[in-house]
Amino acid sequence: MNKNIKRDGDTSTKLFDNRSLQTDYSTLIPILKPGMRVLDVGCGTGAISKDIAAIVGPQGSVTGIDNTAHFIESGKETYQAVKNLELIYADVFQFDTTEKFDLVVSARVLQWLNNPVEALTRFKHFLRPGGQISVLDYNHELLSWAPSPPESMLQFYATFLRWRADAGMNNHIAEDLSSYFAEAGLKNIQVFNADEVYTKGQDNFIPRVGIWSKVAVSTQMVEEGYISNNDRLKAIEDYDNWVNREAESMTMVLKEVRGLV
Repeated sequence: MNKNIKRDGDTSTKLFDNRSLQTDYSTLIPILKPGMRVLDVGCGTGAISKDIAAIVGPQGSVTGIDNTAHFIESGKETYQAVKNLELIYADVFQFDTTEKFDLVVSARVLQWLNNPVEALTRFKHFLRPGGQISVLDYNHELLSWAPSPPESMLQFYATFLRWRADAGMNNHIAEDLSSYFAEAGLKNIQVFNADEVYTKGQDNFIPRVGIWSKVAVSTQMVEEGYISNNDRLKAIEDYDNWVNREAESMTMVLKEVRGLV
């Protein structure tokens, strides 16, 4: 990440641990094959990585890298029994290895960078000839709720987008990924819809829709002068009440983009 994003340790770790390949990166499943060597960039705690490892099997391997140390430490402990999974604390721009991979994947990571084309070029460095890159990311500008959440959260969310944009992060990166792939020299570029749609009554509805309270737990925007602490706390309180009493649905626009070397 180019901006020094501060993550609340326990909250973020639980969020990552609750992810799975089937729920949070299902469009990737058809291209995973036994024996593949996969690099997962920005793997978090490795929850999705371990599901990839199960599909590529003992003849394959998954290397996950993340630049947040406590995610890697947590994942190493949680998934220590997964023998074909290696988790490494590293930044993709400093990480290097002599191994060449069949596939590089990166879910919800490029949205935090102000140099996504440079990152994709770096991904290419790790691929064998004919290898493939898959990136999954959001268009935050098209997030929709039903009914509309409290004004305090709408104001927080607008501030969140402005804070990101001021740091050079692309709030609609899902729409631009294919052009970034082309600029990085990738071929046979494909785009797949992967929208996250959460509807009241689903088992995971409240924790998934409640993600914006978890985002607001961070005080970084307060520290950087974008929002008052009182407004941040009010957004959390109002939004939590809305999620539990009024929320019917939330849709987060998400796309997977693939390209070949």
